[in-house]
Amino acid sequence: MKGRLLGIDHGLKRIGLAVCDSSGLVARELSIIQRTSNADDFRRILHIVGEQRVVGLVVGVPVNPEALPGEYTQGDTVRKWIARLAAVTPLPIIEWDEQLTSTDARELSIQKGRKMRDRIDDLAARLILQSYLDALRDGLAELPEVLR
Repeated sequence: MKGRLLGIDHGLKRIGLAVCDSSGLVARELSIIQRTSNADDFRRILHIVGEQRVVGLVVGVPVNPEALPGEYTQGDTVRKWIARLAAVTPLPIIEWDEQLTSTDARELSIQKGRKMRDRIDDLAARLILQSYLDALRDGLAELPEVLR
């Protein structure tokens, strides 16, 4: 990999962010953005992209295996947001299954000594990104060609 990836946990009220090391082995939580508007959210994300020297984005997409065909899901909302983000950045955007990350993030929050009412969006982003990095290492995912 040619640089760092930014993990994103998209939410209706907040966006969790995480970043990996330059070797692409370990993800760490970075910050939580309070949502205001897409334009402002994207501006803040792109500022962090520049600060952290990010070369690609990994966005968690919720998968609902019980959704009926044609049923609008939270995953559809996130994909629409991803399309809007893609319009303002040349960086590759990888969609990654975020199933169970909120549950795992809550457990990680407890391990880290956070209070139950503390936000976990950054931890969810870390878990999404780490899951992708682990899948790359295990040969279960591919890096976009522009990042090889």
